[in-house]
Amino acid sequence: MDVTLSLNPEVEKGLLARAHARGVSLDEYLQEIVAREAGLPAAEDLPAHKRFDNLSDLLLNSPFAGANLDLERCKDYPRPVEIG
Repeated sequence: MDVTLSLNPEVEKGLLARAHARGVSLDEYLQEIVAREAGLPAAEDLPAHKRFDNLSDLLLNSPFAGANLDLERCKDYPRPVEIG
Protein backbone atom coordinates (compact mmCIF):
# COMPACT_ATOMS: atom_id res chain seq x y z
CA MET A 1 0.00 0.00 0.00
CA ASP A 2 1.35 3.42 -0.90
CA VAL A 3 0.47 6.47 1.16
CA THR A 4 1.33 10.08 0.36
CA LEU A 5 1.96 12.24 3.39
CA SER A 6 2.50 15.99 3.31
CA LEU A 7 4.66 17.17 6.22
CA ASN A 8 5.38 20.70 7.25
CA PRO A 9 9.09 21.55 6.91
CA GLU A 10 9.80 21.54 10.67
CA VAL A 11 8.32 18.07 11.12
CA GLU A 12 10.19 16.77 8.09
CA LYS A 13 13.47 18.21 9.36
CA GLY A 14 12.96 16.61 12.79
CA LEU A 15 12.08 13.22 11.33
CA LEU A 16 15.06 13.34 8.96
CA ALA A 17 17.37 14.12 11.87
CA ARG A 18 16.01 11.18 13.87
CA ALA A 19 16.28 8.85 10.87
CA HIS A 20 19.89 9.89 10.21
CA ALA A 21 20.74 9.44 13.90
CA ARG A 22 19.50 5.86 13.62
CA GLY A 23 21.41 5.37 10.36
CA VAL A 24 18.32 4.71 8.24
CA SER A 25 16.47 6.52 5.48
CA LEU A 26 13.38 8.57 6.24
CA ASP A 27 11.27 5.93 4.50
CA GLU A 28 12.67 3.15 6.71
CA TYR A 29 12.23 5.28 9.84
CA LEU A 30 8.59 6.01 8.97
CA GLN A 31 8.03 2.29 8.29
CA GLU A 32 9.36 1.54 11.81
CA ILE A 33 7.04 4.13 13.37
CA VAL A 34 3.98 2.85 11.51
CA ALA A 35 4.83 -0.79 12.31
CA ARG A 36 5.24 0.05 16.00
CA GLU A 37 1.89 1.87 16.01
CA ALA A 38 0.29 -1.14 14.31
CA GLY A 39 1.50 -3.32 17.17
CA LEU A 40 4.16 -5.16 15.18
CA PRO A 41 7.50 -5.97 16.83
CA ALA A 42 10.29 -3.49 16.19
CA ALA A 43 13.48 -4.72 14.51
CA GLU A 44 15.28 -4.42 17.87
CA ASP A 45 12.78 -6.86 19.39
CA LEU A 46 13.49 -9.53 16.77
CA PRO A 47 16.22 -12.14 17.23
CA ALA A 48 19.48 -11.14 15.54
CA HIS A 49 19.13 -13.76 12.79
CA LYS A 50 15.72 -12.34 11.73
CA ARG A 51 16.70 -8.65 11.53
CA PHE A 52 18.44 -8.93 8.16
CA ASP A 53 17.65 -10.95 5.05
CA ASN A 54 21.29 -11.53 4.12
CA LEU A 55 24.86 -10.60 4.99
CA SER A 56 24.79 -7.66 2.61
CA ASP A 57 21.81 -6.13 4.48
CA LEU A 58 23.61 -6.64 7.77
CA LEU A 59 26.78 -4.93 6.58
CA LEU A 60 25.02 -2.06 4.82
CA ASN A 61 22.73 -1.33 7.77
CA SER A 62 25.23 -1.93 10.53
CA PRO A 63 25.27 0.68 13.28
CA PHE A 64 29.00 0.96 12.52
CA ALA A 65 28.48 1.70 8.80
CA GLY A 66 30.24 4.93 7.93
CA ALA A 67 32.04 5.07 11.27
CA ASN A 68 35.46 4.84 9.58
CA LEU A 69 36.69 2.29 12.11
CA ASP A 70 40.30 1.15 11.85
CA LEU A 71 39.97 -2.63 11.80
CA GLU A 72 43.56 -3.47 10.93
CA ARG A 73 44.71 -6.79 12.33
CA CYS A 74 47.41 -7.03 14.95
CA LYS A 75 50.78 -8.03 13.47
CA ASP A 76 51.69 -10.35 16.38
CA TYR A 77 52.74 -13.78 15.22
CA PRO A 78 52.50 -16.99 17.23
CA ARG A 79 55.48 -18.08 19.32
CA PRO A 80 57.37 -21.17 18.20
CA VAL A 81 56.37 -24.29 20.14
CA GLU A 82 58.63 -27.28 20.68
CA ILE A 83 56.87 -30.58 20.25
CA GLY A 84 58.80 -33.39 21.53
